[in-house]
Amino acid sequence: MPKYLTSTLDFVPDLIALAATQPQAFPSLLQSARTQGWDILFALPQTQRTYRADEGAVFVADLAALPIDSVSHRSVPCDAPSASEYPFHGGWLLYAGYELLETFEPTVPQRFDHTAATQVTGAIRDFPLAALIRCPAAVLLQRETQQATLIAETAEQLVQLQALVTPNVAWSQAALSIAAISEDEPQAFLVGAERAKQYIYDGDVFQVNLSRGWDVTLSQGAPLDVFAHLRAANPAPFSAYLNLGDDVGQIVSSSPERLVSLRDGVVQTRPIAGTFARSLDPVEDAALEERLLNTPKERAEHIMLVDLERNDLGRIAVPGTVKVDELMAVETYAFVHHIESNIRAYTREGINAADVLRALFPGGTITGCPKVRCMQIIRELEDRARLAYTGSLGYINRDGSMDTNILIRTFVQQGSQLYFRAGAGIVADSDPARELQETRHKARGLLRALGDHQA
Repeated sequence: MPKYLTSTLDFVPDLIALAATQPQAFPSLLQSARTQGWDILFALPQTQRTYRADEGAVFVADLAALPIDSVSHRSVPCDAPSASEYPFHGGWLLYAGYELLETFEPTVPQRFDHTAATQVTGAIRDFPLAALIRCPAAVLLQRETQQATLIAETAEQLVQLQALVTPNVAWSQAALSIAAISEDEPQAFLVGAERAKQYIYDGDVFQVNLSRGWDVTLSQGAPLDVFAHLRAANPAPFSAYLNLGDDVGQIVSSSPERLVSLRDGVVQTRPIAGTFARSLDPVEDAALEERLLNTPKERAEHIMLVDLERNDLGRIAVPGTVKVDELMAVETYAFVHHIESNIRAYTREGINAADVLRALFPGGTITGCPKVRCMQIIRELEDRARLAYTGSLGYINRDGSMDTNILIRTFVQQGSQLYFRAGAGIVADSDPARELQETRHKARGLLRALGDHQA
C-alpha cells in the first residue's frame, strides 16, 4: 500500500472558495450530495498532460503505463480491510471525452478531421480529448461527519497544503448573467429520431440515446460561479469541476451517475435508466415515483441496460462473480426521479485502469443497446461532437483503485462560452416530437441554474 500522511482540521473549509482563489494549487473538485460520501479537492498538481483529438491511443497507453501498486486488483474475495479509509490518497485526475470511444472501437468513424489545424464545436475550440493530472495531495471532507482531512504523499506536501487551507477564505459567489442562448436546429433531431427508429425496426438496435446541443454566452460568470449555481440548483452525488487552465477550459458538472469504481478488487458500475420529472405537489410526486417503477416500458429499458452493463463487466471479471446487488431502486433528485441499479464483480488478475475504462467506456446508458452499433448510429446522426458530455471524470489512486462518473448535466466552458448537450432514449414507439421536448426539459434545469428563469 503506498504511504500517505494526514492531518485533521478543526474547521470545515470552503472547498469551492479554495479552488476559486488558488486555482494553480487546486485544479479539481468532486462533490457528493446530501450527507453521503466524500468531497475531494485535489491539490498540488505536479504534471498535467492534455491529449488532442488524434491522441487517444497515446492517452490509453499512458493510462496503462501509470506506476501502480496493484493492491486494488486482487481477483478473489478477501476479508482484509480496505487498502485505505480515504477515497483518494495520491494519484491522478482522469478526464476522458466521449470521442475517446473511437480509440476503443475503430468501427466508429472518427468525429474530427485530424489533419485540421483547429477543431471547433460551436464557440468551443480545441477542447482536449482527454487529460491526466498527477496530484499527490487533497482536501477531503466526509459529508456525514463534516470532518475535513488533509492528505498528502510526503511530509513536505502536507506542510504546503496546511499553509494553503485556511478558514474564512475571501471569496463570494457572483451572480450569473446570460447574453445569448442558441440550440441546435430542432428539425435535425426530429429527422435523426426517425432514422434511429428505422434502425430499430430493421433490427440493428433496441434503443438509441440521441442528443443535441446548446451554446450559451455569459455576460457574467466565472466557471466556479457556474459550478456553485449548478450545485445549488441540482445537487448530485457525482458532481465535478475540472480546471484545465484558462487557455484550455473547464468542465462543470452535476452528474448523478457513476461510470465505474474499483477498490480492493471489486469493480462496480451504477447505471441510471428511467426518468420521470418531479411534481411540486407531494402527493402527485409520490405517485409519479410509484408510476415510474411500474411502467413496463421504463422497466424493460432499464433491465436491458443492466444486462448490457453486466456484459461489459464480464470482460474484466473473474467468471461467475458478476452480480446485480441492487436492482431498480428509485433515487430522487431536485427535478427528477431516476431508476438506478448497481452491478459488481471481482476483477481478473492483471487488470489495470486502461482495461477497466476500455470495458466500460462509454457508459451504455448514454449510448443505447447494443452499444457498438448504437455508437455508430450516434456518430451518423449527431452533427456535433459531444466533447465532455457522456464522457467521464474521476481519479485513480497509486494503488490502482479508481472512481469515475458519467458526465451528464455538464457544461464545457471557455471564457464566456458554454456548451452543453441533453439527450433522449429513442425506442420503437417513440414520438420524435415528445423526445425533442424531453431534451428541452433536461436542458431547462441547466439553463435555470445559469439564471434563465424563462426556461
